[in-house]
Amino acid sequence: MVLPGGTDTDVSKRVQAQWVDLLGELEAVKNTVAAVQGRLAVALDEATRSEEAAQGLRAERRGRGVPNQVGAAMQVSPHAGGAFLGTARAWVTQMPHTFDALRTGVLSQWRATLLVRETSHLTAEHRARIDEELCGPANLAVLAGMGTKRLVARIKELAGQFDVHACVKRNAKAVTERRVSVRPAPDLMVYLTALVPMAQGVQAYAQLTAHAKATKATGDERGAGQIMADTLIERVTGREPGTADEAPVTINLLVSDQTLLAGGDEPAVVPEGMPGGAGTVPAPVARNLVAHGIDADAAWLRAIYVDPHGRLLATTSVSRFHPQGLAVLLRAREQGICASSWCDAPVRHLDHITPHAQGGETSLANGQGLCARCNHAKQAPGWRQKTTEVDGRHGVETITPTGHSHVSVAPAPPEPARETPPGWTPAVGMGSPGNGRLPRSRYSIGCHTGPRNTAIAYRPPGRCGPARTRHRQRSRADLAWAHIPEPATAAS
Repeated sequence: MVLPGGTDTDVSKRVQAQWVDLLGELEAVKNTVAAVQGRLAVALDEATRSEEAAQGLRAERRGRGVPNQVGAAMQVSPHAGGAFLGTARAWVTQMPHTFDALRTGVLSQWRATLLVRETSHLTAEHRARIDEELCGPANLAVLAGMGTKRLVARIKELAGQFDVHACVKRNAKAVTERRVSVRPAPDLMVYLTALVPMAQGVQAYAQLTAHAKATKATGDERGAGQIMADTLIERVTGREPGTADEAPVTINLLVSDQTLLAGGDEPAVVPEGMPGGAGTVPAPVARNLVAHGIDADAAWLRAIYVDPHGRLLATTSVSRFHPQGLAVLLRAREQGICASSWCDAPVRHLDHITPHAQGGETSLANGQGLCARCNHAKQAPGWRQKTTEVDGRHGVETITPTGHSHVSVAPAPPEPARETPPGWTPAVGMGSPGNGRLPRSRYSIGCHTGPRNTAIAYRPPGRCGPARTRHRQRSRADLAWAHIPEPATAAS
């Protein structure tokens, strides 16, 4: 067979037919691989639970680290690893025909997952009947030509025939799971999603559509989608029409002094504030965010000092838990995202790499920001962690119970404007002895709502005229600069 090159256009129909056959064969191989991965994941889970049961571990704690191992091996997040493990367990233990269809390449992984999802509310007996009805040997030919939507509709039809009460209970439970979520989108946008009952969702969309059409009829030049989005924000935030972009918001921004004050081009980072984690912000946008916050009397700045390698500095604490200042540094270092490899979840727990019970100190070097799942997983038997360093940046090496090692490295912070003098070492009182020279700085900026007495002189970049000085009593804005004095020099 002649495989295609970069510029192959003049090929025979016979070769093109071979390419089509190869595409189909490779797709079947992908499905078979998914089945094998599923069987391996379930076997690993069963073996791990058996070992932990022999060690006397409580039933609810057994297997907590398996989703992380599966996710790391498949190069996906622990959440995705856990979801795959749960689906694979249903294939292997309750849906043998679905598993065989996947293993032989007839059924894709996504369609096999839908079979599990759409039967999750049924008993094992009814799920097995649907498994045989749709994926049994006699029905594979029909399954192969059935579209995904028709497949889901057929599953729901059979489920309603076998156990209508379970379907009603599932719909009632779904209403209790209504919620609103937000996740990052490209180009500094977000997806604001509402999961609501169908009747309410359709009604809300219809009203927004009708309002957009009426507004367009008055000569508004915005698109219908833009009007609907602006109207939604105005009604949710209680703002007046046309002021949707003026709603107050707290934004934690990690930005270098070069970008903030010297017109630098390096992007800033939003380290937290949404479930999806951090997002990169272009330098001009970051400066505009800060300028807007100061104009609204709601800007709050904190200086964060780093060493020449970009590592954050902090003093060691004797506290059992991470104090507030150290917690801020940990979250800034991880930029709001769980420190585990492949994990995209937001930081929820501040964890000791070497556990406190084993003598681990409460310090920046021995701390990491983790999501709840990853923090619980590392407490399972056989898991070990230790600090390491990669290109001068803080890292953590995780050794799983099977002996596999995964290294996660803290992201690089924004670059500062000043160069570090040769031979610089941290000043005394900042975690290690040194020559007392000032370290380079980082700034994290956000809105602040507490009472403060302060005066700010600030000229937003790109604006002309003298700096504006504002004196406020108990205002919402605060500019807090950390300062380390130069050491006194003895007379010779």
